[in-house]
Amino acid sequence: MPPIICNTAREAVALIQSGETLWTHSMGATPKLLLDALAEHALTRQDLTLLQLHTECAESLSDPRLKGHLRHRCFFGGLPTRLLLQQGDADYVPIFLSEVPKLFRSGEQPIDTAIVQVSPPDKHGICSLGISVEATLAACQVAGKIIAHINPCMPRTHGDGFIHYDKFAAVFEQSMPLPQHPLAASDETSLAIGRHVAKLVRDGDCLQMGIGAIPDAVLSCLTEHKDLGVHTELFSDGVLNLVEQGVINNSRKKVHPGKLVTGFALGSQRLYDYVDDNPSVIFMDIEQVNDTSIIRKNPNVMAINSALQVDISGQICADSLGTRIYSGVGGQMDFIRGAGLSEGGRSVIALPSTAAGGKVSRIASVLSPGAGVVTTRAHVHYIVTEYGAANLRGKSLRERARALIDIAHPDFREQLCKETFDMWGLRV
Repeated sequence: MPPIICNTAREAVALIQSGETLWTHSMGATPKLLLDALAEHALTRQDLTLLQLHTECAESLSDPRLKGHLRHRCFFGGLPTRLLLQQGDADYVPIFLSEVPKLFRSGEQPIDTAIVQVSPPDKHGICSLGISVEATLAACQVAGKIIAHINPCMPRTHGDGFIHYDKFAAVFEQSMPLPQHPLAASDETSLAIGRHVAKLVRDGDCLQMGIGAIPDAVLSCLTEHKDLGVHTELFSDGVLNLVEQGVINNSRKKVHPGKLVTGFALGSQRLYDYVDDNPSVIFMDIEQVNDTSIIRKNPNVMAINSALQVDISGQICADSLGTRIYSGVGGQMDFIRGAGLSEGGRSVIALPSTAAGGKVSRIASVLSPGAGVVTTRAHVHYIVTEYGAANLRGKSLRERARALIDIAHPDFREQLCKETFDMWGLRV
């Protein structure tokens, strides 16, 4: 049965009834026009639940008037939901990103309506989820109905993200530019971290990394490397620069050799133009991209991630500031474990040594009360700050403490030594 063709976004979301559980397409494919319409429509409904990962430009759904009408249920927090999560007005679900699709497909998390943004249908009637497949493919497979914004600006990408036009319950078409994240400006700290991480990268490594000043700085320091591959959650402009320079060619990968594998892309229009109808870039279901058993099949996996805080035993907090939820578990552990099991694989947690304008050390004797351990001290390998790299693999607690204090900001090293003895009984 063909979809209802709607003249406005508000008409399209009118199919949503009280009590429904909704999923929204996330990252750069966040369907802003449909979500803005949902913010208005929800005021006429009760008890809607919106499941999501990180969303872009969806602040309209954070309107205080929506209390009682719509509640966010976040597998990953972002700017539009962070304050709601910290106030207790939204719900945070800690879960590995690889397991979100499993949650849907198993029926543990039912979905009534999936709200998506797609490319126009081709001659076969098939649309593409474009620059963000992540968990949205799974959501569309189990949802009772799918409401789609057909956007001619959405690239048509290769891989898993195809949906036939007839699968939609309602469609609304309008051209709208996608959100862009240009390369982050590199500061002195980020560049120093980037140089330390780059020294750990070997020719032929298969990379996974995120977005932001530190990953971009790392990538900018890899221009002299050769035969790098990419199997990652996120494809960014920093990666594209190395592809165009021939540094990344995916030639040594065992899984999808010659192809760049990703779950979503976020960057500039140049990046979106590159992935459009490009068979060398595969956008895959995040259950596959982040599957540890698949990641480990590539040799020399190099997983590069970040953190908010690290304690001197190597515990990594990456989703909260104490009890205040900041982001999410995401795929950090998926890739750190996959890299650890990969032949020749390594993983790095890269972070500035301080926060709050230099007033707080990110390397702490103990994590802040309530801080979430995203990566355990048994999984951690390298920790890198602007002051160097600490290799924690196979090291004792005392050896770890010494190595981490050596890469902490000099202003905090004496204090950390004292606290390590007082709290852990370790002389370093």
